[in-house]
Amino acid sequence: MKYVFSGATALLISAAPVMSGGIDRSGQFLGPLWEPGNYAEFSFAHVKPTVSSNIADVGGIGIGTTNTADVADSYSQFGLAYKRQFNDNLSGAVMLDQPFGADIDYPFAPEGSPYLGGTGADVSATELTGVVRYVMPETGFGVHGGIRALSTSADVHLGGAVFAAQGADGYHLNLDRETDIGWLAGVSWEKPEIAARVALTFNSAIEHEFDSIHRIGGVQVAPNDKTKVKMPKSVNLEFQTGIAEDTLLMGSVRWVDWSEFKVRPSVLGGTSLTNFEDSTTYTIGIGRKFTDRWSGAVSFLYEGDGDGVGTPLSPYEGKKGITLAAVYTQDNVKITTGISYVKLGAADVGVGEGAERVVIGEKDEGKVWGVGVKVGYSF
Repeated sequence: MKYVFSGATALLISAAPVMSGGIDRSGQFLGPLWEPGNYAEFSFAHVKPTVSSNIADVGGIGIGTTNTADVADSYSQFGLAYKRQFNDNLSGAVMLDQPFGADIDYPFAPEGSPYLGGTGADVSATELTGVVRYVMPETGFGVHGGIRALSTSADVHLGGAVFAAQGADGYHLNLDRETDIGWLAGVSWEKPEIAARVALTFNSAIEHEFDSIHRIGGVQVAPNDKTKVKMPKSVNLEFQTGIAEDTLLMGSVRWVDWSEFKVRPSVLGGTSLTNFEDSTTYTIGIGRKFTDRWSGAVSFLYEGDGDGVGTPLSPYEGKKGITLAAVYTQDNVKITTGISYVKLGAADVGVGEGAERVVIGEKDEGKVWGVGVKVGYSF
């Protein structure tokens, strides 16, 4: 059991990732670090969200409430990892993943709504993590720490009557790819005899200073400008324990400080394009070994609704979901496949921040389907 579900929490997440709070995607979990011996893995997933909103008459154009149609684009992501066991107490891992991202595109009328048609965001982030772990002999306690190199770019465009009323219709922001460094640190405890482990990891914030290109109506303004964006700090708690022969209880809690994630273009007077709340995501699941080759797992996900107000670039609040995973093991190779379904909570849609935030409509309950595969090799 220990060897089949060594990275149990990460197994359920990387097999079929789904959208989480803010623009969270991978969860930044350290699954490969817990694998026994030397280990390498590759993972791939495809996610199909469906999100639409009903937008009220904004700006007095007199056509009443309209629906945006589906605004969330499908996306794929991958991950790579290599873990090395240097001796009985010291190990290290290098991991490449895509922790954050956004693919939002509001179609123009008549397919979509004239209130937000032409609004969208494309955020791409790739992270390279290096981490070392030391386990204190005969205690089960360990410490781990390392660095994260985060490379991020973004493209945002505003359109429709909502932003025309604010003088921002036709605004386009391009943030050139920027790479900056952060750190992580954590503690763990494990008891292999019962496949028990608890791990707590803190991920620091990473601040980017992007070279920025601003355009309004296709004309570039504010040349040589910079835009500072702080990618949020987070805390991950992972746990697992055997509860019966060949049966494992596993779960995680992830908190992300999304309230510090602000995108404030200078040409818009410092108004933030994002207005996220901090998120806490809970996952709990059961894993079961059926034969020497086949194992399976099921997990449930929950994230609270916050204040119930999303933004055009993240038009949902809260979620509930289920993931099913199957694991096939032969010799040193372990293949994990998974499928996830998540129901996104209904929310009002607002623009602006603080006292100036204006609710412009409400989002229908959305959904997300995700499928994924992970191939691991122990040596």
